[in-house]
Amino acid sequence: MDWDAFAEGHLETVQEVLTVLRPAIEAVAAGMAERLRQGGKILACGNGGSAADAQHFAAELVNRFQRERRPYAAVALTTDTSVLTSIANDSEFAQVFSKQVEALGRPGDVLLAISTSGNAPNVLRAVEAAQRAGLWTVALCGGTGGKLAGRADKTLGVASTAVTARIQEGHAMIIHALCQLIEETMAD
Repeated sequence: MDWDAFAEGHLETVQEVLTVLRPAIEAVAAGMAERLRQGGKILACGNGGSAADAQHFAAELVNRFQRERRPYAAVALTTDTSVLTSIANDSEFAQVFSKQVEALGRPGDVLLAISTSGNAPNVLRAVEAAQRAGLWTVALCGGTGGKLAGRADKTLGVASTAVTARIQEGHAMIIHALCQLIEETMAD
């Protein structure tokens, strides 16, 4: 393994998140906090590592990130195996998130759609369903952002790399920044 190249790629991603994406991250956190204050909730979805990111984000909001505080309404659409498998079996896997958005999403809610490529069909359909239902849609993606970048209301894209591991590292930083900013904003 070339540790220097590994470190260089990681540090480039960190710099992008801290500089290029910072204003957009702050704007998204403010928008999420405002919707939570108004009684909305945040739905999150993604596949594979992005599914884990969706669950991580929801857990930090429902329980706590760094402060003891009241729980915030957040749901990972990746966790109910009965719902996921029944939709995948009876309909198609591309609908596993969109049907949940249709069932649970309300105007004033937020959908956080996570896809490293930006081209996951089930994530794209979730964004479409969310927009039809009046949710604010936020995409976390990488590289050029794929189809997702053009469909979500707001995109946070780790564009400096097309390497999935670096994109996921950027997403983890973004998720932690969002959690901290939301906690700070909601504490005011």
